[in-house]
Amino acid sequence: MQTITLQHAAGLTPIRCGAALLREQTLWQQLISARGLIVTDETVADLYLPGLLQALNGSAVDYLVLPDGEQHKTLSTWQRILDHLAETGAQRDTTLIALGGGVIGDMTGFAAASYMRGINVIQVPTTLLAQVDAAVGGKTGVNLNQGKNLVGAFHQPSSVIIDVECLDTLEQREYSAGLAEVVKYGLIRDCAFLDWLEQNKEQIMRREPESLVSMISRSVQHKVEVVEADEREQGQRALLNLGHTFGHAIETATAYQQYRHGEAVAIGMQLAANLSAELGWIDSDDADRLRRLLTAFKLPLNIPESLRAEQLLDLMQLDKKNQAGRLRLVLLKALGQAIVTDDVPSEQVLAVMQHSLQSR
Repeated sequence: MQTITLQHAAGLTPIRCGAALLREQTLWQQLISARGLIVTDETVADLYLPGLLQALNGSAVDYLVLPDGEQHKTLSTWQRILDHLAETGAQRDTTLIALGGGVIGDMTGFAAASYMRGINVIQVPTTLLAQVDAAVGGKTGVNLNQGKNLVGAFHQPSSVIIDVECLDTLEQREYSAGLAEVVKYGLIRDCAFLDWLEQNKEQIMRREPESLVSMISRSVQHKVEVVEADEREQGQRALLNLGHTFGHAIETATAYQQYRHGEAVAIGMQLAANLSAELGWIDSDDADRLRRLLTAFKLPLNIPESLRAEQLLDLMQLDKKNQAGRLRLVLLKALGQAIVTDDVPSEQVLAVMQHSLQSR
């Protein structure tokens, strides 16, 4: 097991990563000293709730099983958590346990931030995407009809428990989608990590536990360093959005039906690398290197032929990260070095997307 500590305004959050942590009774007895409520979804409950309840045997822990899916990440589902807490007489010493992917983590974290103006939450991410990104950093929230994550709060978990054995049951497409966020850390701040990913890609795709612990711990360390430097997302935390401006436009244009989030981000990262090469900031060989790694991780590279580049550019102009009407992008000055820029002409962005469509 590896432990990484996140320092933040409210204190410290230990993040533990290892195998079989969900079933480690001694650990859980240390984490839950009073009452607890496990919040999970129907899919994860069938797989991991019994084992966690067994590890918590003897603790005063209840559970709430919610419907599965992004479409349930709403204020009404969030209120179900709050209602359950109130109806069962939960006090400020109650700890919420978010057992699931990013949707469960975001909603449970937001409930913890809201109930009695703040109670503890332990994040137990069960998807790779949540383990390396969503569960670390304290961003919580729910969606409105008008957009994703428009209501929420910053609320740091008291602890994060990452059990790599949870990835054994993850379908390949979801696993690959999580790998896109792993690659992102190498691209924006650690070229040596890209080297390691290339050297260990077969072990990673076989989900060998030792490689998973190393890969996830290194990704989490990067997320921790960025969050510690910019907890409220005012500056360098924006670098974590590499590929996301392109990716969000693709997700929106396909009504969130065609791609997992990580898949859209993978396409966006390749477009960002291609654009960086067009600007002369990186070599075309660097963009090709990224293409080979994403291919090895079974991730898409190009915009789907059903879309138009002009349509995507229009959607990108609506991105909430833009300022003063200027398109803000995260691009690469080198592999392992990213910057935020609003100085790229729209015509060049459009040309790179058109070339991606023609490359299919």
